[in-house]
Amino acid sequence: MLNIYLARHGQDGDNVRGILNGHRDEPLTKKGIEQAHEVANKIKETGIVFDTIYSSPLKRAFKTAEIISKNVSSMKPETEPLLIERDFGVMTGQKIADIEKICTPNIIKAEIITYFLSPAGAETFPDLIKRGKTLLDKIQAKHKSGNILVVTHGDIGKMIYAEYYKLDWKQVLTQFHFGNCDLLLLSQNSPAEQAHVFKILQHNQ
Repeated sequence: MLNIYLARHGQDGDNVRGILNGHRDEPLTKKGIEQAHEVANKIKETGIVFDTIYSSPLKRAFKTAEIISKNVSSMKPETEPLLIERDFGVMTGQKIADIEKICTPNIIKAEIITYFLSPAGAETFPDLIKRGKTLLDKIQAKHKSGNILVVTHGDIGKMIYAEYYKLDWKQVLTQFHFGNCDLLLLSQNSPAEQAHVFKILQHNQ
């Protein structure tokens, strides 16, 4: 059986400043490094062993993957472009606090995050679902069994989860918060509602 563990990166500078990052390539903060070590330690305590680790090429994700890898295995993470965060288009670099002002009525409000749907130049959530399917097909073709870790980002991470369990993307946006260094398990033995393995103390969105 193939188990895909899905982690979000630790806190980065844009997270702290309340800036929409998308493809911006900010490094982890001190807190982000601590979060990565925290989830790495939890993984080690649980005894999960990974056969392969894939990461988004952006610094915040790859550094998170490196920290986890050094704590739980000796392998080096492999970059996978399909794991890169959603392209935020014209919203890249904007303040999170301005989402409603700029994007209403094309938004979905969740408990913690307000999601913008279709600003100019941005990938849409259906676009991310397609990318998530391409990623999952690629992983499942290469790995028939074992434990795979993928380190990614908030929006694309949720859509990978939605595609794996064939859930409506709008439902998934409001279903749960995928916080910094949270870990999900996508598996035939893990129902969608039980996907969270670890949740990490959050300090931002």
